[in-house]
Amino acid sequence: MKSVCPICKKPSVEAHKPFCSERCAQVDLGRWLTESYALPARPEAEDDEEA
Repeated sequence: MKSVCPICKKPSVEAHKPFCSERCAQVDLGRWLTESYALPARPEAEDDEEA
């Protein structure tokens, strides 16, 4: 099964896997650095109540 680039959906290239190009890899990095992507987390206040 051929994987696709998560940015532009073109077939990925082994040299830039999972992306199709250096450009798409840089777009993804930029999204992480500008916090466009975020991992869900519970607020710290909830953690204190459980302890």
